[in-house]
This record gives sequence, structure tokens and C-alpha cells, in this order.
Amino acid sequence: MALTNPVRDADLLIRSRHPLLLVESDDRPRVRTLFRLLADRMKLPLFRWTRARGLQREDASGPIYQTEEPEAALQHIAASDLPALYDLEAFGTVLPGSALLQARLAEALDRLEGLGAGMLLCGNGIDFPSRLRSRVTVLELPGPGREELRTMLHHVLRDLNQVSPVAVELSRPELDQFLNHLSGLTHMEAEKIVTRVILEEQRLGPESLARVAEAKRRIVEQEGLLEYTPVEESLAEVADMAGLKTWLRRRTALVRDPARAEEFGLSFPKGILLAGVPGAGKSLAARAVAAEWGLPLLRLDLATLYNKYIGETEKNLHRAMQLAERMSPVVLWIDEIEKAFAGGDGEGTGTGVSRRVLGSFLSWMQERQGQVFVLATANEVHRLPAELIRKGRFDELFFVDLPDRESRAEIVRIHMRRRKRDPALVDAEAVADGTDGFSGAEIEQVVVSALYAAFADHGELSTELLLAEAGNTRPLSVTARERIDALRAWAADRTVRAN
Repeated sequence: MALTNPVRDADLLIRSRHPLLLVESDDRPRVRTLFRLLADRMKLPLFRWTRARGLQREDASGPIYQTEEPEAALQHIAASDLPALYDLEAFGTVLPGSALLQARLAEALDRLEGLGAGMLLCGNGIDFPSRLRSRVTVLELPGPGREELRTMLHHVLRDLNQVSPVAVELSRPELDQFLNHLSGLTHMEAEKIVTRVILEEQRLGPESLARVAEAKRRIVEQEGLLEYTPVEESLAEVADMAGLKTWLRRRTALVRDPARAEEFGLSFPKGILLAGVPGAGKSLAARAVAAEWGLPLLRLDLATLYNKYIGETEKNLHRAMQLAERMSPVVLWIDEIEKAFAGGDGEGTGTGVSRRVLGSFLSWMQERQGQVFVLATANEVHRLPAELIRKGRFDELFFVDLPDRESRAEIVRIHMRRRKRDPALVDAEAVADGTDGFSGAEIEQVVVSALYAAFADHGELSTELLLAEAGNTRPLSVTARERIDALRAWAADRTVRAN
């Protein structure tokens, strides 16, 4: 159960005879604050148990005698007539495997339920025995919101300014992007990263965004499920795709100000599926979307989630989706989605894993809580199951075709600028004529190969070199003509053109 108003919701649960609440979170300091606020709201004393000290009331000077052992602590709780809340730290690590401890816990819960009181746990992956599982209410504590992160940043700047002046050189859009990079972190993680960045630079400027993004990348990739991808390209660096650019820009204001959009009756966009010719720029567009909207980009490789043990693949997917929601607002990029879901029949898995994972993924897309924009790409979209591409799963299904003459010329200029070459040195239109049927990736390789030739001959890049390299290339539109024609025929009345 996801908490919308954590203190109020926990209060209602305990008063409704749910005496054991497990808050799934790694942010222990923030959960402890929640427990204190809950005790204040319910006007109940709060006791905290640790293995080192035993049970101790928050407003008392010392622990209760001989309650260090978990059995003794539970026995004390079961014998007490005092309605109270009990925060049992790291209790999940000692519970499995002890029948006596489980019996003591059941006895204590009976007593607390009768008193209108409760027991509070914090942690992830606690395995309760079957006899107690029905008595546990699992809660998901949402991460710090934008305003909470903004307040944290204000407090850090205030404290550091007392030691040495800190210059803040972020525009309003840059500050919003800075806060987006902090989303999904615990309060403590975000505070540590911000403090370190400011102390090292003695200022908060545009370059601080990259420092925070790198720190967050290391945290995200510890899970091994999602890849935090740096975004450098903007939509201006994507040639053509006018239809896709128009669609995205109409939603930019919504993404940057979701609260106002919600008041207007709009919800955060679900996502898009980019189908098309390999090398036509789908992956580039994914990175450009994140840059244009100022959101972090997380890449999910569904193939890495598969595990030989039954049930583990679905657990990996669930953890990856939870992490994406925790990091929201975010763009979740799923590249070549057909490799995981083609057919959806479990072919090659022997256990129907593909079908189960597809079902789990579709359920998540329907019920997700966070602001996660899914951007999936597919080269062989016709292999995808119908339930994945039906209307309502994605906001739109775009088809990315090979670039036209004007776009090919612009692609030549873009790749020359990226490699510190003046586009005026060559006739980009002539190169566009010589690369008819080439994809963006193939045109890039023409530029790279021509640069190698110019460097080897101690010369300069020229139109002639580019045309010579183009003449030596057999594009996919020639070597796989039937495949591309079939893809275009499939997309003709099923998709919206991105170009």
C-alpha cells in the first residue's frame, strides 16, 4: 500500500485494528520522524527497541530493565496495559527461524490490538512466517517530494553560508532540473550529495547538475537493474522528426509544472513507443527527450532481468519498476523492447517466463504511481504482442522512417560539428544526394570513415571523401529492402509518423 499522507494513513490503519505496520524504506531517519509524528498525532507514547539497549521510551532517560533480548521485549509489550507505539529497529533480522519469538510476537500483537496501539517496523524484504503474514500491513513510504527537497537545499545553503558565502548561480529551469536529479534519493542521500557538491565548488552553478547526476548514477547502479544514462543531446541535435518534436513540446510545460497541469485536469504523460528502421535515430531521440524535459534518464535492459530460478525474473522486474517510481519524475528508456516481449509466449524460456513478465509489466503500466514516462523503442514492432501496443498502453505509437534529403544534409552538419569540423567545408546537399536510403547511423559512419581517411592522408575532410565513403557503403535499405518494406507496410495505418 502506497502512502499518500503517511501520518494520517498510518493513524487510520492502527485505529482500524492493524497493529503491525511495516514501512518499506531504506530512509531510516525519515521513517523515525514519521513514527514520532504518528505518536504525536495519536497522543501515544513511543518506545524504541534496539538489541543493544532494549526498550526505551522516547521521553525517558534510560531503557526498561532486561529487555535487550527480543523475547523479553515482546513479553514486556504483551504484559503492559499502556497503549503505546513500539518502534522495533532491525527486528526483521531476528524473527525468522524462532518459533518462540513468533509466538511472543503474536501474543504482543493481540494485546496491542485490544489497546488500539501498534508495532512499527522499517526495512525491505523482511520475510514473515506464514502464521504472521496476514497480520502485517506493508506500507510504501514515498520519497521526498520536490518541496521537501527544495526546503532541504535551502537549509543546507543557510548553514553553509554561516561559514563561508555560497554563490547560487542557477536559473529557475536549472534549479528545477537540479531538484529532478535529486528525486528518488533518500533525504539523507540528497543532503549529503548537495553538501559535498557545494563544499567542493563553493558555489551552486550549472556545472553542479552534472556532479549531482554522477553521484546519483552511482547510487542507482548499485542495484544493477537500471542504468543511469547521461543526457547531452537536445532535440535541436535530432534532425527532422518534426511530428515527434511537436508532440513532445506540447507536453513540455506539463512535465515542468505537473502541479499546475493537474489543477488544469491533465495527468503526467504515460509514454511513447518509437518503432522504425534500425539506425534511424530512435535511441538518440530517447536521450534528447530527457534533455529537453530536464529529467533524468534511466535505461532498462529487460534481458538482464531474466533469471534461471522460478519467480526471480518477476521479482527483478518489480524491483526495477519500484526504483523507477522512486526516482520519478524520470524518463524510463526500454531499448529494443521486442527482444524481451516478442510473442509473449515464453518461447525459449521453457517456463513461460516471458508471458508472466509481460503480464507484470502491463499491470505496472496500468497502475504505476510515480511520474515515469516510458519511452520504448522497437526495430521489429510487428513481433510485439497486441496487448502491449493497443491504445491506452502508450500515449502514442510513432514510426521513425529513413531521413529525407533535407534531414540527411542536416545529419552531416550535426556530425561534423560534433567532431569540431566546420560544416561549410563540405557540400552537405551533395552528400545528402549521395546517401539516399541511408539511416542516420550510416551517415554518421560515413563522416567518421571520411575523417579517418583525411587524418591518414594528412588532409582535410572534403565532399569528395564523404561521397567516396558513401559509395563504398551498402545501406540497410539495400541489404534488407524486403524487411524495411514490410515494416513500412505494417506501420502505414497503425502509427503516427515521427518524421
